[in-house]
Amino acid sequence: MEFEGTVYKILPVTKGTSARGEWQRQDVVFEMNEGSFTRKICVTFFNKPDDVARLKEGAAYNVSVNIESREYNGRWYTDVRAWRIQPKQEAAPAPEMPPIVEEPAYASAPAQEVDDLPF
Repeated sequence: MEFEGTVYKILPVTKGTSARGEWQRQDVVFEMNEGSFTRKICVTFFNKPDDVARLKEGAAYNVSVNIESREYNGRWYTDVRAWRIQPKQEAAPAPEMPPIVEEPAYASAPAQEVDDLPF
């Protein structure tokens, strides 16, 4: 899944050790504008400290995520994990057109029409 959002808040890093080694995760809250209201989505970056370091609060990004739910002790938990993030491409500004120059109005009498057609 992909969405476009603005970084609302970058949360602190959480580190730990598992049977497979050390890990770190960091959550980032994105804000999405949908018409007249906004939604906030908390996205987890797992072992991607370089990706999070490049983010800036208030900047817009295109975020690709995987969404997965799992059950634990009868309750369901949903993870939203980022796998790619790219800065939003701003629309290229329209090329600036040169100003329209109007022909000056002459104070003298209008030019005589020349009739070059045969009689």
